[in-house]
Amino acid sequence: MIHSILKDKPTKLFIGITAFFVANALIAECIGTKIFSLEKILGVAPANLTLFGQSGLSYNLTCGVLLWPLEFILTDIVNEYYGPKAVRRISYTAVALIGYAFLMFYSSIHLPPADFWLSSKEQDGIGNMQTAFNGIFGQGMWIILGSLVAFLVSQIVDVTIFHRIKKVTGDKKIWLRATGSTLVSQLIDSFIVLTIAFRWGSNWSWPQVIAVCILNYTYKCFMAIVLTPLIYVAEGWIEKYVGHQTAAKMKQYAMGKMAEDPTVNIPAAG
Repeated sequence: MIHSILKDKPTKLFIGITAFFVANALIAECIGTKIFSLEKILGVAPANLTLFGQSGLSYNLTCGVLLWPLEFILTDIVNEYYGPKAVRRISYTAVALIGYAFLMFYSSIHLPPADFWLSSKEQDGIGNMQTAFNGIFGQGMWIILGSLVAFLVSQIVDVTIFHRIKKVTGDKKIWLRATGSTLVSQLIDSFIVLTIAFRWGSNWSWPQVIAVCILNYTYKCFMAIVLTPLIYVAEGWIEKYVGHQTAAKMKQYAMGKMAEDPTVNIPAAG
């Protein structure tokens, strides 16, 4: 049985997407402790915007935003070929494993360090390795909670809007349902994570939350539009990998036009 499953290309594709989806989300969470300056990358002066009475705002972003757009692209691909149940499955899996990872991070922080390890990087300018370790892996619980809740809610919103648009457009205009669902879900994602992590967790004012949310959202909107062509690249590769007939059946299953699971009973494409 296992051999027939592993020979089935839609199944192998789903396993591969799920693995990358979870790994990418976990990496995004881990590197999210670093804040980078988008203006410095572009070689321009800080924006120093004023929004809702909050001055000096610039595009200082968490490194996690470099990877999160890929999550929404993968969500749209899974939505297109496997349907909303599959999206929810990989989303719940990602949230569960990220939660597990942070539990392990929290546990490892509280293990007693070896004496030699504490000063092992002094030559590199790191005076205390335990302090450095805590700084990287010891994200506040409010930030972790906000990130996980925002991710889960935004994924559900994304899949819902994607399918509502697809019911109107059919198989055409994938750019519309992919970009449209991402733009709405990213707004919700930004607002939820800032509200939980900083409004509730750090007593930010609502003007602060809204101002930073708008700034972050403009970046996410830009990335959603720029990365839209990747949807077409992925669609072309999948059509070639599984075969046009199988791909067409997968899309029908995803829309609920056929009763069976797309990873079962579809002839393997080789």
